[in-house]
Amino acid sequence: MSRIGKLPISVPSGVNVSINDNVVTVKGPKGTLTQYVDPRIVVDAKDGEVHVSRQQETREERALHGLYRSLVNNMVVGVSEGYKKTLELIGVGYRAANNGQILELSLGFTHPIYLQLPEEVKVETKMERNKAPIIILESADKQLLGQVCAKIRSFRKPEPYKGKGIRFEGEYIRRKSGKTAGK
Repeated sequence: MSRIGKLPISVPSGVNVSINDNVVTVKGPKGTLTQYVDPRIVVDAKDGEVHVSRQQETREERALHGLYRSLVNNMVVGVSEGYKKTLELIGVGYRAANNGQILELSLGFTHPIYLQLPEEVKVETKMERNKAPIIILESADKQLLGQVCAKIRSFRKPEPYKGKGIRFEGEYIRRKSGKTAGK
């Protein structure tokens, strides 16, 4: 039996979970999220808890059991608390600014990069003297937030020699010694 799938999901007050034709809808103070659930997986909401179960013991259904339990749990946490990711821009002359939902990045290229962010993602940029620029992203949808962070990071991934690039706050970059290390 799936250890993750067996765990019940507690629904905090102010969050409403409804299930219609294999579509789970979660409404809360931070927004509304919907997720299609495979028909082989049964989702029940009662007494302030959501239970996810499966009908058979096939390998694929065991995998889907834990997956859909995690997806529904992420939706409940997202609409009640929300998710937040922080990105740091490490490098000389790297800058970030936002104008509404448009993020402008200066990453050492000959041109600035403009990225239109989805409406569900809130963006904030901070630039302080003698500190690396910071991009703070918040959203109720964990999957969408991860995709946006990955897209921003893909413009300039951290490189192992000087550590320059866009990285998550607190992320450890494994450094390599250059050619001069042997001398």
